[in-house]
Amino acid sequence: MADVLGKTGARTDEAADVITGARERIDALDDRIIGLMQERMAVSAVIQEARISSGGRRVNLSREMEVLGHYREALGKPGTSLAMTLLELCRGRV
Repeated sequence: MADVLGKTGARTDEAADVITGARERIDALDDRIIGLMQERMAVSAVIQEARISSGGRRVNLSREMEVLGHYREALGKPGTSLAMTLLELCRGRV
């Protein structure tokens, strides 16, 4: 168990087991989050294509402000940074 203790930073076998299990759950959550982000990127591409083909702009800034506000309300100031990263992934740099 010494190897697991070293990898987790825990000082007991019990804590190492908890940390190992929790990390496995985090890894599974991260996989789901990445999948949802990829799905969001695909949906955003559909929206952008429809907007551009109708003569509109690729980006709708008022909608992006709504998204930023939503994330800020839900997650605080770091939510704004997260939303900016998500928007950049979905539309590219403006």
